[in-house]
Amino acid sequence: MAVAMEIPREYGYVVLVLVLYAFLNLWMGFQVGKARKKYKVPYPALYALESENKDAKLFNCVQRGHQNSIEYMPVFFVTLLLGGIQHSLVASVLGLFYTVARFLYFKGYASGVPENRLKFGGLNFLALLGLIFCTASFGINLLLLGVL
Repeated sequence: MAVAMEIPREYGYVVLVLVLYAFLNLWMGFQVGKARKKYKVPYPALYALESENKDAKLFNCVQRGHQNSIEYMPVFFVTLLLGGIQHSLVASVLGLFYTVARFLYFKGYASGVPENRLKFGGLNFLALLGLIFCTASFGINLLLLGVL
């Protein structure tokens, strides 16, 4: 059975948060590129080897900060976009919180001390959990009620 639904006007905030995160991801990628030059890590090496590069840990921390954000991006995008259909404002605020926390996660990791990623950046997991609840609520309402 098909269900017709309207996308709320506030869903625009959800889309804008997604665009903001896309810019954050591009910025993190540029930071990895700068670190490649600074620490002399040539392509196609994904990570630097400590046996070959005295600055391997510093580069690898920048790379891991970006790589970890890429690993979580599909879950973030799906939960933001689906949960935002029913809970546009809540999902937008959680998405913005997630984006800021991911920035802090990256900055902490890129400091060269991996533990710094969790000082404030670890809060991204709370935002992601909230988005998962928004998406679950959307799915439950769609299944049980057939309407939003």
